[in-house]
Amino acid sequence: MSEENRERAEVRISVRPLVEYAFSSGDIDSGFRSATAMVEGTRIHQQVQKTYGEGDQKEVFLKREISFGDLTYVIEGRCDGLIQTDDGWMIDEIKSTAASLDAMEGDGKPVHWAQAQVYAYIYAMDHGLDQMTVQLTYVETHTGTERRFRRMLTLAELEAFVMGVLEVYTPYAALRLKNAHLRDESIRALPFPFDTYREGQRKLAGAVYQAVKEKRKLFAKAPTGIGKTMSTLFPSVKAIGEGLLGQIFYLTAKTITRTAAEQAFALMQAKGLRMQTVTITAKDKVCFQEETVCRKDACPFADGYYDRVNGAILDMLSQETVMDRAVIERYARKHQVCPFEFSLDAAYAADAVICDYNYIFDPRVSFKRLPEEQKRQTVLLVDEAHNLVDRGRDMFSAEIGKAAFLELKRGYKGVDAGVQKAADAVNKFFIELKKEMGEVRQKQWQEQPRELGERLELFIAEAERELLAPKGDPGLQEQLLDAYFASQHYIRIAKLYDERFLTYAEIHGGDCVLKLFCMDPSYLLTQAGKGFRSTVFFSATLSPLSYYRDMLGAGEEDYSLSVPSPFSREQLDVRIEPLSTRYRDRDDTRDALVKLLHGLISERKANYMVFFPSYQYMRMVVEPFAELHPEVGIIVQDTGMAEEERERFLAAFQADNADTLVGFAVLGGIFSEGIDLQGDRLGGVVVVGVGLPQLGFERNLIRDYFNENGKSGYDYAYVFPGMNKVLQAGGRLIRSEQDTGVLVLVDDRFLQRHYQGLLPDEWKGFKVGRP
Repeated sequence: MSEENRERAEVRISVRPLVEYAFSSGDIDSGFRSATAMVEGTRIHQQVQKTYGEGDQKEVFLKREISFGDLTYVIEGRCDGLIQTDDGWMIDEIKSTAASLDAMEGDGKPVHWAQAQVYAYIYAMDHGLDQMTVQLTYVETHTGTERRFRRMLTLAELEAFVMGVLEVYTPYAALRLKNAHLRDESIRALPFPFDTYREGQRKLAGAVYQAVKEKRKLFAKAPTGIGKTMSTLFPSVKAIGEGLLGQIFYLTAKTITRTAAEQAFALMQAKGLRMQTVTITAKDKVCFQEETVCRKDACPFADGYYDRVNGAILDMLSQETVMDRAVIERYARKHQVCPFEFSLDAAYAADAVICDYNYIFDPRVSFKRLPEEQKRQTVLLVDEAHNLVDRGRDMFSAEIGKAAFLELKRGYKGVDAGVQKAADAVNKFFIELKKEMGEVRQKQWQEQPRELGERLELFIAEAERELLAPKGDPGLQEQLLDAYFASQHYIRIAKLYDERFLTYAEIHGGDCVLKLFCMDPSYLLTQAGKGFRSTVFFSATLSPLSYYRDMLGAGEEDYSLSVPSPFSREQLDVRIEPLSTRYRDRDDTRDALVKLLHGLISERKANYMVFFPSYQYMRMVVEPFAELHPEVGIIVQDTGMAEEERERFLAAFQADNADTLVGFAVLGGIFSEGIDLQGDRLGGVVVVGVGLPQLGFERNLIRDYFNENGKSGYDYAYVFPGMNKVLQAGGRLIRSEQDTGVLVLVDDRFLQRHYQGLLPDEWKGFKVGRP
């Protein structure tokens, strides 16, 4: 066998994922997995390890190379304990569980025995031992009660067991090796999928490759129309072929930008690429059931999911390369597995994953099973990265309200005294808080309330116990589960709380809500991305670049790139209409705005989009416009539009429309970024206002925080996020070298130097008013 083939036949894997694959079984149960996954807890481990003797060892790293068939496995892991006994050395595997140990059947879970036995085999082989003792130590999280089970196994028994595990895993490993070989061969022969690079495209692609090579972050401001998606994906794919990367995560904020990534991969596939990509669709969108209830009694796709998922993954990976929503759903139905969980499991084996930001950055839903070694060979491509600032704030903030715990206190009276008492304790905290607040509707302070955290931890313990053996009716269980997850998130965020946070309480009607508010997510975003080889943040509107470097956690050594627009100024007729769109002036300037819009569309028959800072302001203008001009076709964005409604809205913008069409939409909404209406599908865009977020309590907290930290708080809280919406909406107009159109910016503030400084160069040749 050649050196190349020998390397390709090597499989590196940690003990835990190896045995979890081989012993996968059971059901999905509402995402509450304490009953089936017995998650290890650091506190519990330390509690047990403190009882070890003087010669005993803890957290022992073990590694061994094992030949099996044509493959060489390099198996490694860290066992919890190595203990000296009268019979020799013993492996100790510690597991914590919320379930009562009295209710435990048998002598422990097969997957836990498997993990301990693989460690025992490696240690016995390394030290020439004929036998070893294996121990499982279970600890009940709420009470600290411990129960131990032991087995004495000969080396022959351990070896037979490990070979059996490898026999189960090998078809999967061999398939992945085969697919990787085909992938790398195809990448080496892959040409750039277009005849030529657009202006600026090669520069961006080169910067992405350099960032991956040097393990840096890249902050790239690249204009609409140069092909940002391909410019980031193509060099990343090439880096996989050269062994620099093992996986790509393409992260997006909206479904429509996910489609762009899928199309880019399809173009490369048409040029010969053989690479396995998985698209993850949100659970509520992809669920086969009318109601998304993940319990085996409510969903046949959850019942026995883990018994069938390995076969489903093998089947799909052996047949498919592009695994989008339709493909995932087809194989999920074929194998009777939950399509959402199936897509997550497939993602661990894919070469590229297209998904929402959440799966990397949100502590609630991130890919927690990604091995560190795999992360070190993974690039994060963050599309429309300007969205990640506010999304980051949401991910790292948490709130808890009184009403839910009052309902649970009442609902569990006479059903479960433990849950009732714990919910009552949380409810009483809020009663005291409301008394302290008196007539004040909002209160803020710098520290988090430790007492609430302690009460929520007790509530979590009682809720786990109840959820493992539910006594309440299904509706009550769902309420408890919601409060449990909210409490878990609160505790998780409380552990991250530092000077970048503020605590505030608000009275809403009869409810009192407390929030841990993350004002500056930069540090936590950096921590979430830590361990990955490289991260590329890119957007047409990453402007000002210094602001986004600051808010997305750039280090001094990280790269920045600004690519100039490839389009000529002649393609774009930019006008500034100095009407006031401030809230206090809107009634007075409404008629002038209606007249302005009619004057614009009278210039030529075309499709137009008009963007407003709010639905209320938009409706205030749409009604008189429609009454005065019934001959003009109008289509209006509505709140909470379903996917089919969005598609109908965009489909109305056809190049061959017989009459003028005006689409009314909101800044920062689904139609103001990510959509691509090329050519005559869009002839004009009007942006009403400078996009400032509505004055509000949280925005003012952000403003004050950054002022105190020596920065321009008003810009950070209002101006920069607002102007980003303006730039995104205006960017819908010129999408290719052939596009032309008129862009009208309606607000007198666009004539102020500060706002003009934030406009892109290609907009600065504007005229004031109509020609």
